[in-house]
Amino acid sequence: MKFKHLPLLLLAISSTAEANLIDRGNGMIYDQDLNVTWLADVNYAKTSGYDADGAMDWQTANTWAADLTYGGYSDWRLPTTLTYNNGYNQISQELGHMFYTELGANSMAPIATRHNAANYGLFSNIQDYLYWSGTEYGDPNFAWYFGYPSGGYYPTSKSGQFYYAWAVRDGDVAVVPILPAVWLLGSGLLGLLSWKRRGNIR
Repeated sequence: MKFKHLPLLLLAISSTAEANLIDRGNGMIYDQDLNVTWLADVNYAKTSGYDADGAMDWQTANTWAADLTYGGYSDWRLPTTLTYNNGYNQISQELGHMFYTELGANSMAPIATRHNAANYGLFSNIQDYLYWSGTEYGDPNFAWYFGYPSGGYYPTSKSGQFYYAWAVRDGDVAVVPILPAVWLLGSGLLGLLSWKRRGNIR
């Protein structure tokens, strides 16, 4: 018996199992790359009635995220900025990673027309505008924001009223089960190898 198509089958199954974004249901999306969970509703501050349009100053946005209880979790926060260099293509940052790597957007292009359709479709109410980072700038009166129209990080006054808030939390929200297909494939392979070995013995 030939197993020439087996590597392709294994690759297909492993690729499906290792998708970077996983829809956990109940409005939460897990990012395996960063080990964080995002709200699927990108403007939940408006949807929940917390704010009329979801655009807030920095302190209000932080308070909203810190006080948020969703899906049984109360440790939500704003995305962080780990580097202090402004500019584009910073995929190591949470919002930059989501923008470039997961959503497949390009700098200086509307995300509504330039995106990865599969991942983009996991989320609702994505604003093609500005999003607060929870990280302060060197000047205590300023904080970082990420621009979805531009794809870049910049500092701005914390009092700015035109910035949206996207809640995220560390870790997963569910234990990932062993995929039945993978388990069945492994069991089948063991059975075939055992059968072939018995045939060789005879």
